Amino acid sequence: MKYGLFTRAAFFGVAALLAGSVSELRAEDTSALIAQGKYVAEASDCSACHTVRGRGEFAGGMEFKLPIGSIYSSNITPDPTHGIGAYSEAEFSRAVREGVRRDGASLYPAMPFPSYARMSDGDIHALYVYFMKGVQPVAQAVPPNGIPWPLSIRLPMSVWRAVFSPSVVAAQKDVNRSLPDGIRRGAYLVEGPGHCGACHSPRGMALQEKALSNSSGSLFLSGGAAIDGFVPTSLRQDQRTGLAGWSEDDIVQFLATGRNRRGEAFGGMTDAIFHGTQHLTDADLHAMARYLLSLQSHQPTLSAWHYDPSAATALQAGDASAQGAKVYVDHCAACHRSDGRGYAPAFPPLAGNPVLMSDDPASLVHVVQSGAVLPGMIKAPSAFAMPAYSGILSSQQIADVVTFIRKAWGNNAAPVTAATVEELRKSAPEPTIQKGIIPLN
Repeated sequence: MKYGLFTRAAFFGVAALLAGSVSELRAEDTSALIAQGKYVAEASDCSACHTVRGRGEFAGGMEFKLPIGSIYSSNITPDPTHGIGAYSEAEFSRAVREGVRRDGASLYPAMPFPSYARMSDGDIHALYVYFMKGVQPVAQAVPPNGIPWPLSIRLPMSVWRAVFSPSVVAAQKDVNRSLPDGIRRGAYLVEGPGHCGACHSPRGMALQEKALSNSSGSLFLSGGAAIDGFVPTSLRQDQRTGLAGWSEDDIVQFLATGRNRRGEAFGGMTDAIFHGTQHLTDADLHAMARYLLSLQSHQPTLSAWHYDPSAATALQAGDASAQGAKVYVDHCAACHRSDGRGYAPAFPPLAGNPVLMSDDPASLVHVVQSGAVLPGMIKAPSAFAMPAYSGILSSQQIADVVTFIRKAWGNNAAPVTAATVEELRKSAPEPTIQKGIIPLN
């Protein structure tokens, strides 16, 4: 898809709004808008939350476990009873960009409407046409939310929205701030439809994102709290824990395939790529990469990572006396090599990997405990799997090998104790083999 389609579709979107009804669109106009809307839905990662295996596409039902209970994603097919078929375009826009349902109740911010507030009128119109005309209705109810009364009362959410979610007018003003031509599109995709900050920005006591765009400060995309057991890394130019050292092509390859010479996706990022960014054009991926590369470090005092060969030299000489080294040789070195450089993109490097040098070791511990599956992508059809070691290695062995990985080859993260591993077991994802994950093309 080229930008010309966006231009044509945006024109047709204005015409449709003037006509006042989706049904009044000409067939060729509808086709262009459906194509644009499908692309916007992919850029917005709608499928990752609203499509659950065993249910229809966009039929909802994905569970989000919150401290106060569980909520389930909505059915957003055009079914008039269980989905959004009865929504007008204005009601649809209000739900997506302002977090207010058709009945006036507030949505929970698991729906990233603070980011979607930045989406353009043209993209919202195309998205509406796509869901109403290009998606099959599914007459299936989602499970009721599991939040007990009185915590289930949604009225306080209206206060939350007023305090922490920008109005569409304010968000659009920020979108239109002065930015270089080469990164303006990337900023829109990252801050708006892509809602990258929903995971990669820190949150406050009220679970609000502390920054919704780079104009709000360097907290934006500086790393988030654990989600489903995994800690989102910094997407800024932070040494050791961010994207410092990544090239534009590195970022593009990662967003398109989930793998590159520096690492592989796991956890929720795998879904974000599988359902979302792998479908974007090269032009849009490069725009996103250029924008991310423009974000200055949030931690400018961190020193750059430099490779230290001493751990590799010891292992290659048969010296596995360091804490965790013997476990590493027995279970990890075949894929990740004694020098920690791996066999990218099949098996990611551990040396200099920003995930491994985070202050919070949860991601690394959980990958060792539960394993990970990277499914085949459009541009990288081969799938790869990391086995789960929770039933093979003890907590002490996992702590030892994780400590070794976090200290070897120039990595400089703090050691991990068996007690920390035991505590993390409580929030460990279900092992990938037990989940029955099948790599999809």
